[in-house]
Amino acid sequence: MIKLNTNECPYPPAPGVARLAAGMDCNAIRLYPDSNTASLTCALADYYHVKKEQVFVGVGSDDVLSMAFLTFFNGSLPILFPDVTYSFYDVWAKLYRIPYKTCPLDESWHINPNDYKQPNGGIIFPNPNAPTGLLESLDTVEEIVKANPGVVVIVDEAYIDFGGVSALPLLEKYDNLLIVQTFSKSRAMAGMRIGFCIGNERLIQYLKDVKFSFNSYTINMPSQVIGVEAVRDEAYFKEITGKIIATRERIKNVLRDLKFTFPDSCANFIFASHEAVPAKEIFTKLRERDIYVRYWDKPRISNSVRITIGTDAQMDALTDALREICNNA
Repeated sequence: MIKLNTNECPYPPAPGVARLAAGMDCNAIRLYPDSNTASLTCALADYYHVKKEQVFVGVGSDDVLSMAFLTFFNGSLPILFPDVTYSFYDVWAKLYRIPYKTCPLDESWHINPNDYKQPNGGIIFPNPNAPTGLLESLDTVEEIVKANPGVVVIVDEAYIDFGGVSALPLLEKYDNLLIVQTFSKSRAMAGMRIGFCIGNERLIQYLKDVKFSFNSYTINMPSQVIGVEAVRDEAYFKEITGKIIATRERIKNVLRDLKFTFPDSCANFIFASHEAVPAKEIFTKLRERDIYVRYWDKPRISNSVRITIGTDAQMDALTDALREICNNA
């Protein structure tokens, strides 16, 4: 089976992560983990050149985002996010009974910052976006943040390490900005469930207050220990993200030759449509070959599949299958 449907990293974690996992002191597991995740928080603060009081760690970025929805999006005005975006935003809004409104991406799949200058109770969007993979400029991000000083603006940077520029420098100018990232993609640790956000010290303290009000021990001890090692090995981090970027750019050329069109992804996936073969047919015929990509039967995106970037060998097998499917259509 070739699994290209969940945006996982196709490479193993850093070598030091494997060594630490193999040598883990099992006796330590009988104790509760550090509820403040001090070692991992400090490692992240050092890496991103911020204060430790500006970092919040959660059980994957989904946990961090869910906590942020619960903490900051509690007014009567609707929160705003794109109409084509990460599928859990509306799930959390409904779960926490938060009113929301979606803002349509333009015909080239980009955000229109003017859409986010209406009255609202908060804003969230990914950059690069999912499932399109498109990156918005730092100027666009700043325009949205600057226009909304009275609410929290969350920038979900799950895929920023695959070719984007982080909004982290904007934290020096805006205290209403929260930036969320994850270990699941570029650090190859989806199974350990580590996510974090960086923001103004006051916002981070509010998140901690909410977290500690009902569950202090959220991040397990192995994740905390191994997470520190993953942050420290910057050379390996750059090596695997570089491999994924190189493979992505190569596969873009192959897909163009096969008559696919797609936004110019800066993520670890490509959101592709074929000129003649419907996306659902491509999805089904790939699945018959034990190759899995992502398909949504939803408005605006029902004729596209999202293809995670795997190893070169996996992507060659995919393009061979696509060539056969498209030529026989």
